[in-house]
Amino acid sequence: MTQLVDNPVSSIGHVASQNKIQERLAIEALFELPFNDLLFQAHTVHRQHFDANGVQLSTLLSIKTGGCPEDCGYCPQSIRHPTQVANSAILSVEAVREAAQRAKNAGASRFCMGAAWRSPKDKDLDQVIDMIIEVQRLGLETCATLGMLKPHQAEKLKAAGLDYYNHNIDSAPEFYEEIIKTRDYQDRIDTLQAVRHAGLHVCCGGIVGMGETRAMRAGLLHELASLTPQPESVPINLLVQVEGTPLHGIEELDPFEFIRTIAVARILMPHSRVRLSAGREQLSDAHQALCFFAGANSIFYGEKLLTTGNPDVLRDQELFARLGLHAENA
Repeated sequence: MTQLVDNPVSSIGHVASQNKIQERLAIEALFELPFNDLLFQAHTVHRQHFDANGVQLSTLLSIKTGGCPEDCGYCPQSIRHPTQVANSAILSVEAVREAAQRAKNAGASRFCMGAAWRSPKDKDLDQVIDMIIEVQRLGLETCATLGMLKPHQAEKLKAAGLDYYNHNIDSAPEFYEEIIKTRDYQDRIDTLQAVRHAGLHVCCGGIVGMGETRAMRAGLLHELASLTPQPESVPINLLVQVEGTPLHGIEELDPFEFIRTIAVARILMPHSRVRLSAGREQLSDAHQALCFFAGANSIFYGEKLLTTGNPDVLRDQELFARLGLHAENA
């Protein structure tokens, strides 16, 4: 029987004395393991810290769509890309409450609100706070992704009762400028620090399949695992190619490479929820099952993720029944 190999980077975010180059090489070595060996390690770590058959369900709603001034190469909401996404004003509090109620009725335990802003104005936050309060009244955990935050804005959201703030680092540092030029990598780190200092839970992940190398995927996970403390939620997105965006038409990522990324994320961040996020619609049921075995234990649940498709609720419920999985709270 394959033996579980000692993992020198399982607590990478908490061992400041380790050399960063050695850490990175160790992560790259994990990616190079035979597929079955890697999944065995990941699943073993997963069982040590979580219910192996429990999956947390989150629903994501776009509360303000399109018109973003950023140039993120993957995003159809950028005003710089000729996509078919129409700009829309911020939703009403009542519309958000109704969407949250539908999500709760379908089994979601967390409701995430996303707005296509570079950084919200203080007056924008007042509207979002009203939404947070209404969603919490339904008994759901709340999450928001609104772009870059200043420290006082993070504190204001915390005071309003927000549970999680999502702000992804997107890629390895060395690949970042290939995808985004309108904000620096450090801008993202500054927002994450403001969120953490305010006492909010951190949701932070990235996107794979943007043309990066395997070593760059290792670099992305290295950066995530090095955050102190590590993010409570780690969404791993598979690029959804949208016509009109700069990344439309690039070679698609092998699904098994995506599963490897999930497995390495689980090994490096044993206490984090690893979430299957954008791109799940592109995965077969069999590939999703392998992701769950590799340590994914959260999904975005519902018919749409901001502007792109997502497996619908009934399909997910049927897949859970076939696999013997059950929904659980975070």
